[in-house]
Amino acid sequence: MDIVGGGSVGGNEGRNGAVGPTAARADAGNVAVLLVPWAEDDLWLLRRTNSPEMTEQLGGPESEEQLLARHERYLTLEPGRMYRVTLEGDGQTVGSIGFWEREWKGGTVWETGWAVLPEFQGRGLASAAARAVVGAARAAGRHRYLHAFPQAGHAASNAVCRKAGFTLLGEVAFEYPKGHPITSHDWRVDLDED
Repeated sequence: MDIVGGGSVGGNEGRNGAVGPTAARADAGNVAVLLVPWAEDDLWLLRRTNSPEMTEQLGGPESEEQLLARHERYLTLEPGRMYRVTLEGDGQTVGSIGFWEREWKGGTVWETGWAVLPEFQGRGLASAAARAVVGAARAAGRHRYLHAFPQAGHAASNAVCRKAGFTLLGEVAFEYPKGHPITSHDWRVDLDED
């Protein structure tokens, strides 16, 4: 199994042979997270994050059929990758994060998104995972920028972007899910900068 992160030196070989760091330090409590590539037995995590509270900013819960289709996309995502986020010490799963391609303003960029289980929120783990996924996207190459598009009014997700080193470019009109217009913040990391 390959595990990646961002923030410490040393690492494991990734899916494409890229060597990356192994852990990212969270902002609170000096807790480290690991990014574990999405696997067949991670469907339970999609079901856990499919609650009305967890999907409020995403258009609401998906049907079982939609979850199964999402799980299959996560398993075969290329280019890009989805991960299960775990605590480094005890291996507890705390959420998910990934990066994938998106057409944006006349070019192709990486996009990222995450979910942290309610019992693990407020500990800096999402910021640590976001820093780790920056490292993973940088190691993947291909695109100069990694973007995140949280809803403008979602304070916690916007704080994750800020703490993870993203730069706020401004508000943008967005559709998520398709047909559901929202106002998002466009946060970006330049992967060519260290």
